[in-house]
Amino acid sequence: MSLPSPTPLSDPEPAWFRWASRLVMRLGPLRATLLMTAVVTVLAALLAQLVITAVGRGDRIIAAVSATFCSLVLTPVIGSFVLRLVFELERTRQQLTVLATHDDLTGVHNRRHFMDVVQREWDRARRYQTPAALLLIDADHFKRINDSHGHLCGDELLRCIAHTVGQQLRQADVLARFGGEELIVFLPHTDPLGALDVAERIREKVQALAVPWQSATVSTTVSIGVAPLRGELPSLDWMIHEADTALYAAKADGRNCVRTLPFEPSRSGGTYSVNSR
Repeated sequence: MSLPSPTPLSDPEPAWFRWASRLVMRLGPLRATLLMTAVVTVLAALLAQLVITAVGRGDRIIAAVSATFCSLVLTPVIGSFVLRLVFELERTRQQLTVLATHDDLTGVHNRRHFMDVVQREWDRARRYQTPAALLLIDADHFKRINDSHGHLCGDELLRCIAHTVGQQLRQADVLARFGGEELIVFLPHTDPLGALDVAERIREKVQALAVPWQSATVSTTVSIGVAPLRGELPSLDWMIHEADTALYAAKADGRNCVRTLPFEPSRSGGTYSVNSR
């Protein structure tokens, strides 16, 4: 069972700063500096004309040339330094966001980010009564691989499994490492039969996976527990619990298989026969 997700902190940065940071990231430091120089030059020339108008005297041409010259000289020097700082800060923040939301071994989402994202998806599915399902995937006999070939081999195999699972999913599906050699997948807008089809396709692809390691080829299989969204489930944690129970059933039935609840009522009042694959 997952711990409750932490309450997100409010973002202290104003909206204009976030917009400016994204603009700098899109343009890059050089083009952003050129854009800033052009904007400051125009504004300086206009301000010089406004000052002459307010004072009532002065040479407008000399004022415009002086303002333009100062802007062209000072803005690139000061602006490039400031924009490079903004660029580096934004890039660092993006890197920290990836580190905070992704698993550093497999590259997929981590457990905390999965719970944050899927909780909103789960609430939406419950509110609008749309189908959804959850898969819990566990690599079979993974300890044997670590013991026989070493943990580096196990890490590489887990990365390949995560990549293989991700290739079978849609863009809207959410994949994460749930812990150890377990992966978890949330499938929005997916009925029980559709979830079983996805799970079986994942099982077959992983079974066919062969990872070269030194002078050998390493492979494994996965057991998958499937939990469809049911109206009587009180929380997302209970849905994960049902998937975990189905996963234990898959392990007990010999591994390398897919298991789920015996039956799931359909919208039309019938049933889906989805006990196993």
